[in-house]
Amino acid sequence: MKAGMKDSEPDSGVARPSRVRVAVVILNWNGLPFLEKFLPSVVEGSADLAQVWVADNASSDKSLDFVAEHFPQVRLLSIPRNMGFAGGYNYALERISAEFVVLLNQDVSVTKDWLRPLMAALDADPQAAAVQPKLRAFDQPEYFEYAGAAGGMMDALGYPFCRGRIFDHCEKDQGQYDDPCEIFWASGAALFIRRELYLGIGGLDEDFFAHMEEIDLCWRLRKAGYKILYAPDSVVWHVGGGSLDRDNPRKLFLNFRNNSRMLIKNSSASRLLWLYPLRMALDSIAALHEWLNGKPAMAKAALEGKYHTVWYFFYWRKKAVQSRIKENSLRIAADRSKARGFFSGSIVWQHFVRGVKRYSDL
Repeated sequence: MKAGMKDSEPDSGVARPSRVRVAVVILNWNGLPFLEKFLPSVVEGSADLAQVWVADNASSDKSLDFVAEHFPQVRLLSIPRNMGFAGGYNYALERISAEFVVLLNQDVSVTKDWLRPLMAALDADPQAAAVQPKLRAFDQPEYFEYAGAAGGMMDALGYPFCRGRIFDHCEKDQGQYDDPCEIFWASGAALFIRRELYLGIGGLDEDFFAHMEEIDLCWRLRKAGYKILYAPDSVVWHVGGGSLDRDNPRKLFLNFRNNSRMLIKNSSASRLLWLYPLRMALDSIAALHEWLNGKPAMAKAALEGKYHTVWYFFYWRKKAVQSRIKENSLRIAADRSKARGFFSGSIVWQHFVRGVKRYSDL
């Protein structure tokens, strides 16, 4: 395939450029305005360090024509249909060969040499599977961004949050989280990962379609004994909500549904005996809160997302067995799910009862 040319036969084989260490892969779906705005920084910031790819999820806005005309150095991959975030990246990474791959959202601006700290983090630790940069908000550049902030965490009840972001409260970045560390999950907005491990663990779960699939991926890698890291010397700016706005009922439905799927899939049977009914109750209260605040569509979406998994509970427990087979085939150490990056308390209690808004105050 020539740079800047469309892949007219997407299933014809795997692109295997020689001696490529890093491939930055932007999954695009009707994101022409984002590509016009953010692709220049990615091309400039990745020069001499990585190949840049745009994998297109069957867009109808001539995104690929724009890239081919204005960025001939960027490689293009056409996905035959919109396969969602998970399916789109699985399709692309099976066909793009590199030691490391970066899953980069189309609405992310990067800095010069942003890749070097990420490469160094994985080069220094063979037990590290993935790493994320510091994510700041594009519209409020001094503040952490919702999707990943300074690294993803998980509490004892299965609620994901971040260093620098607890529920909807994002902190101002004042250097308080400038320590490289192990985290529970790395944001899919800018996920730097070993391609071999990505494929070996089964990639992103396509049943998620979009939202929280990167948390599930990182959880599975941690169960196989691998570390997920945070590298603060690499900084990117993320718009967020590029595909679905945070107040969109569809997004809330996916978040509630996929969080339940993730817990059923990755928790032990004994843990689910108490966790699943407790989460059903807590998330129903959250839906009631939306309704009382005059947002019936959001309340309906939350309830539909939560109770959707009830009918498919055993399907997801079967997937748990299938995932465990892959995890065991890659295992290098004991399960790290309760290691660094795991908060043994309840973030709901800390935030809504005790009023904690800053990760550093936990």
